[in-house]
Amino acid sequence: MFLLQAPQGFSQQRGGKKDLENKKKKLREEIGTINDLLHETKNNKKLSMNQVAILNKKISVREELISTINSEIRLLNKQITDNQNNLKTLNTTLDKLKKDYATMIYFDYRNSDAYSKLMFLFAADSFNMAYRQYKYTQQIAHYRKKKAEEIVSTQNEITQKNNELNDKKEEKRKLLGSEEQEKVNLAQEKTEHENTLNSLQETEKSLKTELNKKKNEIETLNSAIKKLIQEEIKRQQEEEHKKALALAERKKERAAKARERKNTGKKATAEEAKTEAKADMAEVAETKETEQLSSDFSANKGRLTWPVAKGIITLGFGEQEDPMRKGFMINNNGVEISVAKGQTARCVFDGVVTGVTSIPSLGKIVIVRHGDYLSVYSNLEEVSVKTGDKLSLKQSIGSISFNDDENRNVLNFQLWKGQKILNPEEWLYK
Repeated sequence: MFLLQAPQGFSQQRGGKKDLENKKKKLREEIGTINDLLHETKNNKKLSMNQVAILNKKISVREELISTINSEIRLLNKQITDNQNNLKTLNTTLDKLKKDYATMIYFDYRNSDAYSKLMFLFAADSFNMAYRQYKYTQQIAHYRKKKAEEIVSTQNEITQKNNELNDKKEEKRKLLGSEEQEKVNLAQEKTEHENTLNSLQETEKSLKTELNKKKNEIETLNSAIKKLIQEEIKRQQEEEHKKALALAERKKERAAKARERKNTGKKATAEEAKTEAKADMAEVAETKETEQLSSDFSANKGRLTWPVAKGIITLGFGEQEDPMRKGFMINNNGVEISVAKGQTARCVFDGVVTGVTSIPSLGKIVIVRHGDYLSVYSNLEEVSVKTGDKLSLKQSIGSISFNDDENRNVLNFQLWKGQKILNPEEWLYK
């Protein structure tokens, strides 16, 4: 039977299609979250920089959605072309099968009467030759039947490929319609963004004051967190130094006791041996726990749980241009995540609270240690943890502060490894 070979990369294309569909779904969910935030900011009826930032993010996500749909259309175009080529090959094969079958039928018709078949058998020189000739006639009949089955199978395959082709064309038609609608949405959002921006820029003096205030707040926050991190590292180093001294002292005491026992011929009591073994095990367990936590955290790069249940990044990591004013740069050591009013911050990974503090006008700050890594949660209204608390994944840390004047609810989230600042966008789950 004729078998059509699947085009190379077909399985990868299917995987690619699934990936694109998943990405499209996530982008639409993100747009839904943005719409909720915009609805909340509009209810306030006061234009704010945060509203512009959210609109800016929405435009960015919408453009990514359109790009994803375009990728889907390109993939479908490739699959449609492959199917058309496969159909062409199948039809060529079918024509050949039909011609071959017609030739066989014609030949069989010319030699199909009983007299001809008997003469074919009786013409044999021996019984063995007659038997072989008889088997030959059977093989011809079997071959003819096989060719007929191949024709039917190829026709069925052509029907299937035609159905697949029609399905893909319909899918492409829907995607093109979806793309056009998304472009309409994008144009409306850009208009809304521009109108909001223009309205805010009418009060240029006030806008400049707000931008400078925001920049100063972030710089103050960055400096404060950097200082807290340095203090935490210093405290950790001092703690490790104390542990090292205590360990050295215990080893010294053990060595002295061992020499004393050797000189007196005494052996350590069961209780003494048990105490020493317990101390050794505790030290080893603590070291292993720290190493394992660091390793597990590092292994989760790109898959780290978000510090909020639902939100969007409205200010990225590093030097960022403010959408309100061209050329106005803000350096952010973390990311700002806008959330709905009433949301709480949550722990991104198992860890231990190593610091809780507050900065006037910038809210409360919580630092959580994850082995060699530190996560920092800022702009909190109320805190539900204290220094020394062991936290589990997604455990609540505290409520995020809402700024009535700026009409925004934003969590500043930072990641550090020692004194090295990490980009949270590279670590959080996408």
